[in-house]
Amino acid sequence: MKTTRVDVAVIGAGTAGMAAFRAARSAGRHTVLIEAGEFGTTCARVGCMPSKLLIAAANGLHEARALAPRGIEGTHALEANGAQVLDYVRRERDYFVASVLEETDAFAPESVVRGRARFEPGTPAHHVLAIDDERRIEARSVVIASGAVPAVPDAFRVFGERLITSDDIFELKTLPKRAAVFGAGPIGLELGQAFARLGVKVFMFGQGGRIAGLSDTPVRDALVAALAGEFHFDPDAKILDMSLRDGTPTIRFTSRDGRERTEQFDTVLVATGRAPALKPLQLANAGIALNDKGVPRFDETSMQCGDSSIFIAGDCDGTRPWLSDAADEGKLAGDNAARFPDVQHVKRKVPLSLVFCEPQVLIAGASYDDLDKQMTVTGSASFETQGRSRVMRQNRGLLHVYADAKTGRLRGTQACAPAAEHLGHLIAWALQLELTVDETLRLPFYHPVVEEGLRTALKDANRKCYEERAETAPALPGAAGC
Repeated sequence: MKTTRVDVAVIGAGTAGMAAFRAARSAGRHTVLIEAGEFGTTCARVGCMPSKLLIAAANGLHEARALAPRGIEGTHALEANGAQVLDYVRRERDYFVASVLEETDAFAPESVVRGRARFEPGTPAHHVLAIDDERRIEARSVVIASGAVPAVPDAFRVFGERLITSDDIFELKTLPKRAAVFGAGPIGLELGQAFARLGVKVFMFGQGGRIAGLSDTPVRDALVAALAGEFHFDPDAKILDMSLRDGTPTIRFTSRDGRERTEQFDTVLVATGRAPALKPLQLANAGIALNDKGVPRFDETSMQCGDSSIFIAGDCDGTRPWLSDAADEGKLAGDNAARFPDVQHVKRKVPLSLVFCEPQVLIAGASYDDLDKQMTVTGSASFETQGRSRVMRQNRGLLHVYADAKTGRLRGTQACAPAAEHLGHLIAWALQLELTVDETLRLPFYHPVVEEGLRTALKDANRKCYEERAETAPALPGAAGC
């Protein structure tokens, strides 16, 4: 095999990989970017952008139909042309992909290696990557940024060609009439609701009550109540049998009211999560420790795997599956791969997760499950009566903010709410700046805006902070305000 020696080899040309490649190359290191599949990133091709295009079309139709109570006539006749909707989504999707390809096309040909990489036994100073048994790359440092792929449990294979994942959905030529959606995570919620709003009869089956990562039960229940009014939604489905009858997906299940039902579908969307795409790399030859899921153990403040010169970034590390974090991780991994062994550590940004169903889902800051509940107050705001939300006819949802009971410092939030994408940024910025509830309340809030719902929750937390202090001990002079 032909052997090429480089300073840094980056495996994967997604968002994280490209960020790592740019960072290492900017540091003056001889860097190659290895990719076996298509360029264009998961986000642009099958993830963030095409899903938001589909959601925008679905919400547009939904909002137009909601005009009837406001006195606008004729909206009942509106309907979706599935073929045209999906054609529009693909055309706009291709625009975003093209913008990514402009960058990759500009890379020097010698810096791009096409093929599938795997680790071969090497040394700590020289990692050896075999590329499709045709060439070898010897690298001083390696960044693993191989992304993730849809995880499809074997039981669903019974549906054969009628089974699709989020990687397939945007290539459909038209919308199905009836669709089963398995999985109530971000992908399932977004695509399932979009289908329903475009006229597809949707049955969504979750598992174990898990919904969009929410662990605050009242918030989760508020989301279930909001979505269950639009389509069949069972977050803890009891599936009795799955089969293909005369080529038609058939599912027998126990509904939430205890009745046994059998339904047939045109399409089954399996959105049960994405798994790190690591198996082809043969990491056992890399000399690094792996966890029980086969993912390298790494320090998220440096992206370094153990004390090696191997770094990891993006969806394949199994932690923060969001584009913004993939870009941050890629740059950090690329910087440190270039400067190894002088590895630098950074303070990571506050975790911020959004799901673009309606009401939107927001999770930011400390994990709710990890909070000391006895030392935490929860500020609450319902959007049922929130002024601007009612004006927009989107008055559904619940927002919880969490604060330290003694200091008033904000710790995190979980919510399902209108405009949660904007509320989430405000809260995440306050968390990043380590503000207290009182300090956040001193910031300006306009009227009438959805953000007033956040102010309501903050006021509720503020009141509970003072009540907590009054019950425990007198406030000391100079104590931090809540």
